[in-house]
Amino acid sequence: MQSENRLFDDFVKLMNGAAGTLAGVGREAESAFKERTREWIAGMDFVSREEFEAVKAMAAAARDEAEELKARIAALEAAAGTAKA
Repeated sequence: MQSENRLFDDFVKLMNGAAGTLAGVGREAESAFKERTREWIAGMDFVSREEFEAVKAMAAAARDEAEELKARIAALEAAAGTAKA
């Protein structure tokens, strides 16, 4: 009876060690996958969120300035009496 318990204990220790090893391999594989994904995305030359927001803000400012200039031109043409039809 004692030998069966010892055999069972050894088997349980072996399975626990294998489970720990598999968990470590899984974590390592996940880490490697994430790193490869980061490298792949970085190589695709995407624009960062900060760059996108900066260009978006500049475009909005340019549109606003263009609208102001159109209004000034219309006012000058009206004052000169040469308003466009």
